Amino acid sequence: MTDHTEPGNNDFRAGFVSFVGRPNVGKSTLTNALVGEKIAITSPKPQTTRRAIRGIAHRPDGQLIIVDTPGIHRPRTLLGERLNALVEATLGDVDVIGFCVPANEKLGPGDRFINERLDDFPRAKKVAILTKVDEASKSEIIDQLTRLGTLREWDAVVPISAVTQEQLDVLSDVLLRLMPVSPPLYDAEQTTDESEDDRIAELIREAALEGAREELPHSLAATVDDREVRDDGLLELYASIYVERDSQKGIVIGKGGSRLRDVGEKARHEIEALLGRRVYLSLRVKVLKEWQRDSKALGKLGF
Repeated sequence: MTDHTEPGNNDFRAGFVSFVGRPNVGKSTLTNALVGEKIAITSPKPQTTRRAIRGIAHRPDGQLIIVDTPGIHRPRTLLGERLNALVEATLGDVDVIGFCVPANEKLGPGDRFINERLDDFPRAKKVAILTKVDEASKSEIIDQLTRLGTLREWDAVVPISAVTQEQLDVLSDVLLRLMPVSPPLYDAEQTTDESEDDRIAELIREAALEGAREELPHSLAATVDDREVRDDGLLELYASIYVERDSQKGIVIGKGGSRLRDVGEKARHEIEALLGRRVYLSLRVKVLKEWQRDSKALGKLGF
């Protein structure tokens, strides 16, 4: 990301930040909180984020473009390898990397593994972000800050809670100060560069992930196949949920279709909130054998 300094605009800053950390440390929640709307889906399941989603946080003095990447992990499938390659490409391009560690859990091997990987991206400034401070005691927070200080020389260390909004403004200030002087990179009303269909498909996947059994999360994908506006203004959406095996199809549909109805209901509410209009959602569950390991299938699903 080059520095587009314009004469006379020396105090506006704009740049790219990416949050890294092991699964479920609150990266997507933090992205949504900073942007002020739901851009990234959230779930306690690992590997929830599969694409580099861009959220744009607008401020009078600058723009923070947040690239929410899949977590850095040791890949076990072709999908895992592609996600890791995506992370590499993204992190090689950002101005700041925010390393997220929860305040209420000890630093583990996963955290150390990611911290070591940060050395591969020398041009990015590094900020340590202590998440979930609302769930930790004062002494836990102090201990964790001390441990973070032993990992490396950080450009900044900020304790926050995305849920209670605690110190979010401080983090936003710190990140913006580390960005290059630049004119705005996105229009003022734009909050993401994700297409509408991609966002809808993600909301469907999020609803399907909720309450999914252990073996399911990685096998779930969703696509929007068709849309039509009825005469009364109702938007009809036709979408598919993909799984890898017939047995998983039964789990997603549930007894007498009960689970799929719940997924459809939850997704429809989220989609209506996103689009600001009434929606009719038709969901089908399809089996795409071992799609995580099949390059053609991955291409079809947009990976």
